Amino acid sequence: MVSTAIINPTNLVYARPRGLTQTPSHYCPGCTHGTAHRLVAEVLGEMNVLDRAIGVAPVGCAVFAYNYIDTDFVEAAHGRAPAMATGIKRVLPDRVVFTYQGDGDLASIGMAETVHAAARGENITIIFINNAIYGMTGGQMAPTTLPGMKTTSSPNGRDVEAQGFPIRMAEMLATLDGAGYIVRRSLHDPKNIRLAKKAIRLAFETQLHGLGFSLVELLSTCSTGWGVSPVESLAWLEEHMVPAFPLGDYKVAPSVAALKI
Repeated sequence: MVSTAIINPTNLVYARPRGLTQTPSHYCPGCTHGTAHRLVAEVLGEMNVLDRAIGVAPVGCAVFAYNYIDTDFVEAAHGRAPAMATGIKRVLPDRVVFTYQGDGDLASIGMAETVHAAARGENITIIFINNAIYGMTGGQMAPTTLPGMKTTSSPNGRDVEAQGFPIRMAEMLATLDGAGYIVRRSLHDPKNIRLAKKAIRLAFETQLHGLGFSLVELLSTCSTGWGVSPVESLAWLEEHMVPAFPLGDYKVAPSVAALKI
């Protein structure tokens, strides 16, 4: 590691965000959870709200967010992060409350909590990591698994006649009146990572201005679960996931669009 004492501040263009801990990453090579962690930490730091932010980490790979983002955290039961975040925000309305959830947690066991938090317009923010698979528990089929995609529980590929189609959460949540800001971004290249950071910032601004429920869905990689190399996983995401889960803004309420970010 290069000592910060020998870095010329005038030349420094990329440094560890103050909201990111020094904890070495445990994630598999090629996993973009680490990228998402950095973006959240950067945004909270740049907004100067680290000292009043509270994250909610549920079950799955997402649970370890509290090891890396240097702010207060609580751990929720599987799928219950939006419910816990709702309680925290109602009791402590001045705090910036967010959940960090994977697709299995948010779109399967936690589907009801997610939908009803959005329907009620709870003033919380959800960072939703969609890698189309259950990463932590062995690579099983998730609600977002693509048609024909092979997993440990669908070794012949997802059969839509037997198992249905993948659920597109951003599109569904955007239909609810309580949602203020619902977008989908990706983490597969620098351009899209920059766009993801801007979306995360606007989601937190939505909350700070009391404009309702906000969610940023981030298409992410799982090289281990997908059975590809880290480099191949980025290409796989772009080639297969982006067409299935189109990037874009699915709901930006007029009050959110009026924010000057």
